[in-house]
Amino acid sequence: MSNLAILPILLPFLAGVLVAFFHKNLIASRIFSIIATVIHLALTIFIFMSVQESGTYVLEVGGWEAPFGIVIVADPLSALLTMTTAVVAMAAVIYAPKSLSRIQEEFYFYSFFFLLIAGVNGAFLTGDLFNLFVFFEVLLMASYGLIVLGNGKAQLRESLKYILINLFSSMLFVTTISFLYSVIGTVNMAQAAERVGEVEQQGVLTVIGILLFFVFATKAAVFPLYYWLPSSYTVPNAVVSALFGALLTKVGVYSILRTFTLIFNYEVDLTHTLFIYLAMFTMIFGVIGALSTNNVKLIIAYNVIPAVGFMLMGIGIFTETSIAGSIYYLVHDMIIKAVLFLLIGAVTYAAGTSDLKKMGGLIHHYPVLGWMFFLSTLVLAGIPPFSGFIGKLLLLQGGLNQEEILIVIVALISSLGILFSMIRIFIGGFWGEADIMDLPKQKPSLSAMTWPVGILLSLSILLGVGAEMFYPAVSSIAEYVMDPELYIESVLKE
Repeated sequence: MSNLAILPILLPFLAGVLVAFFHKNLIASRIFSIIATVIHLALTIFIFMSVQESGTYVLEVGGWEAPFGIVIVADPLSALLTMTTAVVAMAAVIYAPKSLSRIQEEFYFYSFFFLLIAGVNGAFLTGDLFNLFVFFEVLLMASYGLIVLGNGKAQLRESLKYILINLFSSMLFVTTISFLYSVIGTVNMAQAAERVGEVEQQGVLTVIGILLFFVFATKAAVFPLYYWLPSSYTVPNAVVSALFGALLTKVGVYSILRTFTLIFNYEVDLTHTLFIYLAMFTMIFGVIGALSTNNVKLIIAYNVIPAVGFMLMGIGIFTETSIAGSIYYLVHDMIIKAVLFLLIGAVTYAAGTSDLKKMGGLIHHYPVLGWMFFLSTLVLAGIPPFSGFIGKLLLLQGGLNQEEILIVIVALISSLGILFSMIRIFIGGFWGEADIMDLPKQKPSLSAMTWPVGILLSLSILLGVGAEMFYPAVSSIAEYVMDPELYIESVLKE
């Protein structure tokens, strides 16, 4: 059964290679991609259920035992995130034909798409830091291909910025891994977790940990390293923006969660206190960005940033309740960000502009789209009983239990700011007078765009109203994450 652990990586990787051979046959590419994503989703659901029942799956590639060889670890946390990734991928691949132009689809979109999913899954499943770097590069190379799909000057400018930032981050990543290896003699996460306590110069390890956090914080868009994100997430096609917003920053958050609960968990007063302050500033500046623009795409992109702050808040508080809140919020945000980027793609397509001041009355033509956006706004802002509320409730509870009153206040104010920024789009774009009565007749119905988004939105709502079904699993995952010995024993078989 341990061989199952590599399939969420192997299946999309092979699909990406195979679809490249008939990339100009769009009908075949679409059908093949949907079949592959359905199989991928079924597989990740099976793996998650199996891990919940039987425990962690560890695959030692090539028969080399850990910590000497490459290990793929499907534990409860990584299995949950690969399953959520598969759900987002399924909606994106159905939405893509209505969002992309023919030339964009033909230009290896589906190959890049599958390679991105393979890289994201690999980052979630790998058991050593060097292969985490490798899978980061896989997903980044795929994202480079996706971000340049198109021919606009803005795309070229933002793609160059995106590539340069990530190249610098990647160089720092591999350098930091080499520093860590020189100190503890391993890059296997489980063995590293064992050896950090044996090092006499703990200060050196703390510096290495902070450097590693800097790398992951750049990927996750934590303050003050978020400056690259908003424009880079708005210039690509809507389906590409949805994949970026739902998945890429979450890989950075996952990496912080994994390494600072497993390896660098000995200087909590220093590192995790730093996380709390950075989480506060991330929330504040993300909300300010969302309130400062009339570009609806930028509003959604800026709202990615405070969500990262909420997740980092739970890691900084570092209790079982707060970690459960971060995990719940992570899953919630992967789904709802995909929903919002896909919805805003449909909105800008219908309105013919992304400028909020030039919109109005969309709900008269697209009532389903309008009310879906309104529901998504409530989910994102954390209005009870939706999924955003459950995650925030756990985070606030964890903060109050640890008497972190300041960040609790900032989190509540940020939630109001998020709600206000999103309600601006609903009031300005959907409500009011019908300013777009004479829509071009050749524009097709948006139903092909809205129904895959509706499935994602329904799942997000279920994650909130059905919290009593999902919370026990999340709570058990948080308990597992807070006990590093369980991970170490699974990988090293001690």
